[in-house]
Amino acid sequence: MSKYWQAFQASHLVYRFQRDRVAMVSFAVLLIIVALSFSAPLIAPYDPYDPMQIDIMNAEMAPAWSPGGEAQFWLGTDAQGRDIFSTILYGARISLTIGFCAVLLQCVLGVTIGLVAGYFGGRIDSFLMRVADIQLSFSTLMVAIVVLAVFQSAFGTELYSDLALFMLVLVIGIAEWPQYARTVRASVLSEKKKEYVDAARVIGLGSGRTMFRHILPNTFSPMLVISTVQVANAIMSEAALSFLGLGMPVNRPSLGSLINSGFEYLLSGAWWITAFPALVLVMLVFVINLLGDWLRDVLNPKLYKD
Repeated sequence: MSKYWQAFQASHLVYRFQRDRVAMVSFAVLLIIVALSFSAPLIAPYDPYDPMQIDIMNAEMAPAWSPGGEAQFWLGTDAQGRDIFSTILYGARISLTIGFCAVLLQCVLGVTIGLVAGYFGGRIDSFLMRVADIQLSFSTLMVAIVVLAVFQSAFGTELYSDLALFMLVLVIGIAEWPQYARTVRASVLSEKKKEYVDAARVIGLGSGRTMFRHILPNTFSPMLVISTVQVANAIMSEAALSFLGLGMPVNRPSLGSLINSGFEYLLSGAWWITAFPALVLVMLVFVINLLGDWLRDVLNPKLYKD
């Protein structure tokens, strides 16, 4: 294990990372948000899922530094009396979970379809790419809104509340797989003409082993760049759906549903209910996009200047 770790430390990726302050700061901010959100049960002052810790008499309290604020609620409270800081920690954990799981589903579907289409070509390639074109003709939000609205009306809001996280991962994941499929297919079309693929066929390796053991590792660079961008897109899609009332329920808030719950109070003076979750969401998506841009530049050999 130490051998691989030493090789990673000596890699070009680490070398470039240590010399890029924007990448280092972005990664540090992302790491802090992830660590705080997944440590929410340990560090959050209150549990927003526990009704015994919520007092409606504490509703719409201003942040601690504002007139009327209290020190125990340093970012204020929402309309239900929940501590904003605690709900942000729990909400960020749900948003990150949906983002990472949805991208994992996109990756599995898109990579498999892209490998098959690029490797076999012919009618299989034409059929799969036409399916991808049809999928791309519909926006993610439009597909998600239709599917989630139909599911919610058919099976009721109670069942939907229980399955909201699973449904969001499923819908966002399935809606975005063509991004991976088209990129992987393009890489496979160039890789399958190389000598190592011919050598694998000559020694009798099957198509599956050739695709997944030999061609797939050479497509990791574009997949890594796409994944960073897609995580940000998945988090924004979840936030948009939750803002429209088709995402996470009020009793299991994500960043999007927190923004939605405080939007009606924005002009009445309780700006903090929406402002702080929105700020965390913008910061999270911003640092992920910065890391994606950095990875794109680092993994592109045409941009090397030293």
